[in-house]
Amino acid sequence: MPVITRRLALIAAVLAMTVTGCSASATPAPSAGPTADPNAGPRCVEGSITASGSTALQPLVEAAAKQYTTACPNATVNVQGGGSGTGLTQVLQGAVQLGNSDVTAGSKLPPTDAASLVDHVIALQGWLMVNNPKVTGVTNLTRQQAIDIWTGKTTNWKDVGGPDAEIVLIIRPASSGTRSTFRKIVLQGQLEATGQALTEDSSGSVATAVENTDYATSVLAYAYYVGQKDRMVGLALNGVTASVENFANGKYVLQDYGHMYTKGQPDGLTRAFVDYMLSNDVQHKLLPSLSYAPANQ
Repeated sequence: MPVITRRLALIAAVLAMTVTGCSASATPAPSAGPTADPNAGPRCVEGSITASGSTALQPLVEAAAKQYTTACPNATVNVQGGGSGTGLTQVLQGAVQLGNSDVTAGSKLPPTDAASLVDHVIALQGWLMVNNPKVTGVTNLTRQQAIDIWTGKTTNWKDVGGPDAEIVLIIRPASSGTRSTFRKIVLQGQLEATGQALTEDSSGSVATAVENTDYATSVLAYAYYVGQKDRMVGLALNGVTASVENFANGKYVLQDYGHMYTKGQPDGLTRAFVDYMLSNDVQHKLLPSLSYAPANQ
């Protein structure tokens, strides 16, 4: 091959290599990112995060946080209550990394704010109406009976088969996801009576108030009720009892999804913990043991 031809071939080869190299560098390789394999164990990431919000979801998130940090001792996951509205507001403001909520962000926040949050559905949960033990003879209410009681039309237990005693309503504050869910599903949007009523701000305080207030009634997360059945009377709704099985099969209507919100797509420890919440260890082992149903039926 003549010298000039060899030089031209060499120059062409160098130019080809240069173009190929430039093309490769113009499109970065995709990031491997965190694993979301539901069969994988916890993906340990160092750091500290805080979750706040729904007290109905609090036992689940606390138990998952304990399992995660036991497996990953260089991580800290703080869990606080405060109610669904508080959790959504705090994660929106950046005060916490995770906002736990019984309701969707769109039902509590302005559309623009809600659009900035990412929804991670972590559980299917239920609630039930509970009575003080002095309310004898009442183990089931129809939806209409519940509406009449909670809107103030029915004010004496004798009108639904109970004792001759005035009904005391124990309600949750406006920020409560439990209150919003009960109003939507059972009361069908109607407002609660404001007469003979007390207000408690968490599932734990509701349980205590029902136990200690004669002839009281309220609504409690099923996960809280299961551990303290001897302190109060749980009511069936429309003849169907609350149970994990009846949440999963849809027979019991007072149920909804539990949400874990992040501001934008999560990363670091927040991403790792969300992935863990959606893993088989939590969805198919921890949830049933705490009286929740898996998020994906």
